[in-house]
Amino acid sequence: MTRLVYHPAGHDDELRVALVELRAGHWRAARDLLRVTGEGWALRTSRTQVLAVAAAGSDVVGVWLGEEPGCYDAWLMCARVAVERALRARRRGHPQALTLEVRARTAVWEAVRRGPSDPVGWVCLLALAQLDAGQVREEHRVVSGEGFPSGPWGLLGEVERCDPFNREAYHRVVQFLLARDCPVWSSLAAVHDFGRYVTTQRPAASPLLLLPAHAYVERKRRGVTNRAWRFYWEDRSMLSCTLDAFHRWFRQVPPVERSVADLSLLAYALWAGGRLVEAAEVFGALEPYAAREPWASVYTGSSQADPGEALLLRARTESFSSRPSGAGVRP
Repeated sequence: MTRLVYHPAGHDDELRVALVELRAGHWRAARDLLRVTGEGWALRTSRTQVLAVAAAGSDVVGVWLGEEPGCYDAWLMCARVAVERALRARRRGHPQALTLEVRARTAVWEAVRRGPSDPVGWVCLLALAQLDAGQVREEHRVVSGEGFPSGPWGLLGEVERCDPFNREAYHRVVQFLLARDCPVWSSLAAVHDFGRYVTTQRPAASPLLLLPAHAYVERKRRGVTNRAWRFYWEDRSMLSCTLDAFHRWFRQVPPVERSVADLSLLAYALWAGGRLVEAAEVFGALEPYAAREPWASVYTGSSQADPGEALLLRARTESFSSRPSGAGVRP
């Protein structure tokens, strides 16, 4: 069986090269990558996010900006990196968390000023919204016209203006809804309703069709589930969303635009829903790559070495075994 490879770039070979260079302290490959990505907003959003995670531990992006102060992408990546550092600092309870958040907001607004039509800057502001759990900032308590709790709906509207149904933007809203100062059940209910609402908008060829699945995994992660957990994936409503994502997203977009994280979630949802043939197709498209989620969050076994991988390997084996003979079933 193919050895699993955990790598954020997945099948995006150009991104993988840029990541190697960035981690080595070289920024030119990242600059060239973003230049050729241009206004392919979905790919631009995902690539800048992955690059920022890799660059957050060094000053490589700051060096880039110092050498090319007129380069918009350098300003944007500085904002991306600043946001990643602020989020990490809050998660770790770092004493400089507030300072890093202020720096991030300043960097993001500068990027937005320089490129207001680029959705990535607005996505960065949505990412920072989760740090305002008490909704102190006015832009984080806008009244929703769809019955959702007050939140950063104006910022989401700005992203929509630039790039309708931007994947990261909607996931950042989910993170905000979960971070609010309110009971866990209330947060999860809001996320559930939001996920269902998004799918009713029928976003064409979009991984957002998986948002209800993402919301349900979050319930498991936070311990708000019952013994019917596995059977829920076979429920007509959830299975309809899962198959919608399979047919209207997975089969319609180029491999480079399908993230490992989304493919992993789709594979799990199909397998858990009993659609093993479709799950096998997704697992085949993933190879040799894999993600630790949602497997680690839904795993209920006792292995401490690599929680979730045993479940992942089991699901792959069962799915591949379901394929018709002659379809390249793996041993």
